[in-house]
Amino acid sequence: MPHIALSRQFAGRTLTIETGKVAKLANAAVVLTFGGTTVLAAVVRGKARNELPDFLGLTIDYRERTSAAGKFPGGFKKREGPPSEKETLTMRMIDRPIRPLFPDGYYDEVLVQCFVMSHDAENDADVLAGTAASAALAISDVPFEGPIATIRVARVYTDNGPQFVCNPTQSQMEFSDLDLVLSGHKDGLNMIEVGAAELPEADVLAAIKFGQAHIDELLSLIGELQAKAGVPKVIGDIYLPTPEITAKVAAAAEAKMVQARTIKGKQDRNNAVDALRKEVLDTHFQVKTDGTYAQFADSNKARLLAKDAFKRLEEKVTRRLIALNKARADGRGPTEIRPITGEVGVFARTHGSAFFQRGETQSLISVTLGTGKDEQIVDGLLPEYSKKFMLHYNFPPFSTGEVKRIMAPGRREIGHGALAERSLLAILPSPEEFPYTIRVVSDITESNGSSSMASVCGGCLALMDAGVPIKAICAGISVGRFTDDHGNNEVFVTDIIGEEDFFGDMDFKVSGTRSGITGIQLDLKARGLVLEQVERIFQQAKQGRLEIIDIMERIIAKPRPDISVHAPRLVTIKINPEKIGKLIGPGGKTIRSLQERYGISIDVEDDGTVTLASPNGETIAMARGEIEALCEEIKVGAVYTGKVVSTKDFGAFIELAPGTDGMCHISELADGFVKTVGEVVRVGDVVKVKVILVDEQGRIKLSRKAAMRDDAAAAAAPLGAQAPAPAPVN
Repeated sequence: MPHIALSRQFAGRTLTIETGKVAKLANAAVVLTFGGTTVLAAVVRGKARNELPDFLGLTIDYRERTSAAGKFPGGFKKREGPPSEKETLTMRMIDRPIRPLFPDGYYDEVLVQCFVMSHDAENDADVLAGTAASAALAISDVPFEGPIATIRVARVYTDNGPQFVCNPTQSQMEFSDLDLVLSGHKDGLNMIEVGAAELPEADVLAAIKFGQAHIDELLSLIGELQAKAGVPKVIGDIYLPTPEITAKVAAAAEAKMVQARTIKGKQDRNNAVDALRKEVLDTHFQVKTDGTYAQFADSNKARLLAKDAFKRLEEKVTRRLIALNKARADGRGPTEIRPITGEVGVFARTHGSAFFQRGETQSLISVTLGTGKDEQIVDGLLPEYSKKFMLHYNFPPFSTGEVKRIMAPGRREIGHGALAERSLLAILPSPEEFPYTIRVVSDITESNGSSSMASVCGGCLALMDAGVPIKAICAGISVGRFTDDHGNNEVFVTDIIGEEDFFGDMDFKVSGTRSGITGIQLDLKARGLVLEQVERIFQQAKQGRLEIIDIMERIIAKPRPDISVHAPRLVTIKINPEKIGKLIGPGGKTIRSLQERYGISIDVEDDGTVTLASPNGETIAMARGEIEALCEEIKVGAVYTGKVVSTKDFGAFIELAPGTDGMCHISELADGFVKTVGEVVRVGDVVKVKVILVDEQGRIKLSRKAAMRDDAAAAAAPLGAQAPAPAPVN
């Protein structure tokens, strides 16, 4: 294949996509460059499987090489290891819009690998990788029914008011109240992710409309590349039940399936379906002693294809019941929410806790408050930064009554935790208002759909129980979509359960407050949605969200007035950044001394922000006073109470604060003639002195007799007389 490169102005920068030069042994590869960021995406198609598979073997891998930004990996090892949380979330973001766009019954293995080769610290590579992966699939022989394009939309404020920006720079994102990632194809949108600062539904919808126009631009460019470099698609093996097997399963099971699918209770419903499956397979697809099946000669595939036909029948019956009869498995109406219960303060020693149950989904949530030392340090292609808020989601096997291998958090757990985290991030107070590092842990202890949204609701309750002064109550809800066998009679259902997620077209999760949206995640199995459908979903989700907020307010109406007695007390003060060295002291001597004497921890930031943490409020107050004295700018006229630390023939040195001494000349110790310093003060005496001079070298000259005169004048002043404003006293 010859080298082909196409360039176009996109979102104010040059976007170039090329193929035919790099990774020529892959089925297809493209290199996409936007600004100074370059992503390589390669596609390889595996050989047809010998055994009968039942799932698409699609693997999406995305890696950020730190060399792309001219950096070394952090830590002891100077080689990248397992994928970071950012890389894992990007893999999910690329996978979700691509996976539904393969032919039904196509189960061959397909590998898509994306490497960030260059990063300019301004144009993030995640959305570029999504578009590059789609372009590589589009020009390959893999039967991908795309292409798609992926973009990011921000909303920044200018002199002309708020403006939407496509593929914003990192600098622009710092001033945006919206982070929208959007994927779509020529027929509509098929992936939406949002983190927002309580934006009204109309504003988010306007952002989606804005983004869709830019998606069309990218699709045009990929289409041009496909016309010049694409190869014919090769479908290969398709594993679908034969019409004969499908008819046999339907005749044996359809009537009983309708009855089984309307049994209330997840476990009872699953047991009935499992029993029906066994009955159908054992009765009509039993293996004979000669290795054949009773009705079908192909002993290698018939029983497996019958299992697939049974699953498809279950899906068809479920969809028909909802689309035509408005009959959901648990008996609810389309917009009815499952019963909700909850409580707070469920654990004695956590800083905050909650229990949240919606139907057969429940979550136990705990909140931990910490100091700046507990912040999560994130190191990647962008400059290192820290996170003060984390939400970790756990999904143990017992939550679904299953026995599975217990492993580290997988992509699903990381993704659900990230969704709940960004949904709650918008309601948190600023670090200046609440300087704590916050960790929320959501353990799903029972699951039948919408566990990530249960984490949002329960997490909000636990934050209020912990005394975090959140801005508003935040709740999450999911909306599903169903149609009949012909794609008609569309029905949107609120608060979907597990099988509605599995058999439905989508899981559209929306989180927010009464004022607006804070988070969205769309998982779509159908081909796509149009804006009119998204608008309708928003309104239905808002109705459900407000109902849940009403219930949550009855559990706990507002944050507790104070944090837990088990949480550390934090006090934040500001000092002159030039005084940081003085606070730390030589080799950290001064700050260590303060921490040991008062039993506190002290965090110092480069801007002069000092955070004190201790379970004892009294010791914090004492330490705060000493630090303020230590770092205070000494001014002429200020009066201090200090300790004599040494004496000389010519005067005494008095410590005004740790590390800050001044000299009181013998002539300034008292009125009249002073023969020796020892007549007036000795080492260890505490005396009141007044600053009379600070010279250019920062040397401080003090006067005891001036302070005594001020005291005498104040005492002699007539009662009610207007006394001069006093100088600061420590």
